[in-house]
Amino acid sequence: MPDSVSFEDATFVEPVACVIRGQRLAGTKPGLAVLAVGSGIAGLLHIHLARVRGAGRIISTDISDYRLKAAKQFGADISINAKEYSADMLRSLNEGRLADLVIVTAGSPSAIEQALGSVERGGKILFFAPTDKDKRIPLPFNELFWRTEITLTSSYAGSPLDYKEALDLVSSGKFNISDMITHRLSLSEIVLGFKLVSEAQESIKVIIYPQK
Repeated sequence: MPDSVSFEDATFVEPVACVIRGQRLAGTKPGLAVLAVGSGIAGLLHIHLARVRGAGRIISTDISDYRLKAAKQFGADISINAKEYSADMLRSLNEGRLADLVIVTAGSPSAIEQALGSVERGGKILFFAPTDKDKRIPLPFNELFWRTEITLTSSYAGSPLDYKEALDLVSSGKFNISDMITHRLSLSEIVLGFKLVSEAQESIKVIIYPQK
């Protein structure tokens, strides 16, 4: 680890590597219209990476106003409450088009359904979160694969090269990750840390200092 990288920033290397791999598999490139379904830590990292890599327009959704505000802080052009979002709304905000790339970081059936209805012809959906165990999601097969010819892909973890790229990105200073840390807790507060993360309200990245 370079001397210029703090231990706090280093905690981001693993999730950033996962995000790098996901966007590599999804074929991200400059100019794409990106929809991020979910604006938790994974969604924010995807938004931030897409912005750093030159995405054309980034729109995010979430059910938390706190996270929608964070999404705009880290690169989203527009943030929409998922309960109010619709594909027609996306078209109105994106010059009549749906998203070229939809990144799904929430595993709820409603989030997946939202993603399936939000991708442009020839576009891609990256699934970056699991559903509940044994959950089945029905797909309009002919509509998605024959009429609109979209690509569905998924990603989990990162390769050694993704880790190297993540460390290089973190150490470059181009990636604003420190501001994603909302809580710094001692080991004795670890239960509070897990509670903050599981409740997914006004927290993003929770750091535990085991030596405190």
